[in-house]
Amino acid sequence: MKALILAAGRGTRLAPLTNNIPKCMVKYNNKPIIDYELEALKENNITDIAIVGGYLAHILKEYTKIDRFYINNNFEHTNMVWTMFCARDFLESCIADKQDLIISYSDIIYKSEIINKLKKYNNDFGVIIDKDWKMLWDSRFENVLSDAESLKIKDNKIIEIGKKVYSINEIEGQYIGLFKISHHFIQQMIDFYDNLDRNKIFDGKNFQNMYMTSFLQEIINTFNNIEPIFINRGWIEIDSILDLETKL
Repeated sequence: MKALILAAGRGTRLAPLTNNIPKCMVKYNNKPIIDYELEALKENNITDIAIVGGYLAHILKEYTKIDRFYINNNFEHTNMVWTMFCARDFLESCIADKQDLIISYSDIIYKSEIINKLKKYNNDFGVIIDKDWKMLWDSRFENVLSDAESLKIKDNKIIEIGKKVYSINEIEGQYIGLFKISHHFIQQMIDFYDNLDRNKIFDGKNFQNMYMTSFLQEIINTFNNIEPIFINRGWIEIDSILDLETKL
């Protein structure tokens, strides 16, 4: 099994902490966020790890000493999906080596047990979903609906993800930015991405700025094969200075 960490973003809401280091190197409890991720992966014997950097990528590359390091040179004008495909040859190596792939955002901290759940998942596409998300959102936002996104499930398949919500009833769990793709499905995913309409607007964003949840929704609409892997907390997101006070 392999892992790819998407770490191109600047993290403006964490300024001034991100003035001189990438977002994922901001310290939570005196340890960089990226260290927690690498440790959780390695504790599950996942050592073939790649990173896509962007903002201050040279600093992150030097710090992590990761050999498979890619750079999104257009990080200021692109989003997560574009960043993921900056590591296209790493995605293709999973197919060649018959290794499933875990993909992780770089601004989340999670316990190794969550990675273990991903390892045990054996179908095409599994997405970590927190059932107890509201406890975390209540501690971060005055109005949880201001930041939460829709998540709807039918017959153990995710049928909607990442849409703006107007009611708590539209949320059956929360996407955290961590998922696993089977090596059997990766080529289909690549081909699907390559054939998307470059002129289409995806949830208000152009192709280069497409949200990951928008891409997942496109896959859902076509393949109906994305499944939830449920957790009950055990993770946090670091998106603002206030988040640094959140308990894991």
